[in-house]
Amino acid sequence: MKLRHLPILLALMGSALFADGFTLHSTDLSGQLSKTQEAASFGCDGSNISPALSWSNVPNGTKSFAITVYDPDAPTGSGWWHWVVFNIPASVQGVPADFGNVSKTSAIPAIQSMTDYGKAGFGGACPPKGDKAHRYVFTVHALCVDKLPLDTSASPALVGFMLGANTIAKATLVSYYQR
Repeated sequence: MKLRHLPILLALMGSALFADGFTLHSTDLSGQLSKTQEAASFGCDGSNISPALSWSNVPNGTKSFAITVYDPDAPTGSGWWHWVVFNIPASVQGVPADFGNVSKTSAIPAIQSMTDYGKAGFGGACPPKGDKAHRYVFTVHALCVDKLPLDTSASPALVGFMLGANTIAKATLVSYYQR
């Protein structure tokens, strides 16, 4: 094999790692978020309930999961992190609706850390009135480690760095919301 073919071979091998069908599902999400997933702060009056999420076709070697929700259209210059959850055990294949409510006890052990709302847990959609529809990117990350060495005070950027270093594969759903 010639060295010039190495990048093509590596690209094909890499795509095979992600072509196993790892998929994120939700019975609560469709193309549009609803008042259920809208924030109950920042001038929004939604229910602030995180959607039920489940995943399938988990990649081999997965030791834990993380969930993130990100709005790349927020008028901040850096987007907006709505939910950051990690250290979900590999035996878990989904989370129920309202899992993002940290005041409720859950049978699923996980850490929900800081969001751009300045607190842990799910922070619903709240785009500015009259702005274009914002994208809300729900992602589950399959991780190669049992736990990230972080706690509830970890910033979204720090968690994102650790996810980047430990993600085997990820699956994403995108929903839109406009007020």
